[in-house]
Amino acid sequence: MKNPIVHFEIPADNVERAAKFYKGTFGWEITKFEMPGHDYWIVQTTDVGKDMKPTSPGINGGLMKRQNPGQPFMNYISVESVDEMLKTIGANGGKICLPKQEIGQGMGWIAAFQDTEGNLMGLHEEVKKKK
Repeated sequence: MKNPIVHFEIPADNVERAAKFYKGTFGWEITKFEMPGHDYWIVQTTDVGKDMKPTSPGINGGLMKRQNPGQPFMNYISVESVDEMLKTIGANGGKICLPKQEIGQGMGWIAAFQDTEGNLMGLHEEVKKKK
């Protein structure tokens, strides 16, 4: 497919707090990366090869200090169960903004939450294929 999302950036007022939230909620690996000008954290959501490119489906991204008050971010995260993830999000300090709802026959379910930094994020659960 043309023009896939290959990277994301999460702005944060408190990067350490945000890293703790994402590690605790989704199990992502987050490591500080030295860059000229400002600090940056690599967010690894999927396995990568020696070239740091994903070796399995998914994208990786970055976490950085919010540069301005209106700096936006929003992506949907694929999860096995929206219901279970909403519980985990609440347990890690997130706020549910949109409860689970069906998005169309056969298309699955979505929900939205606000993380500990005020970012709006979405969840998507696919319909399980019958075997």
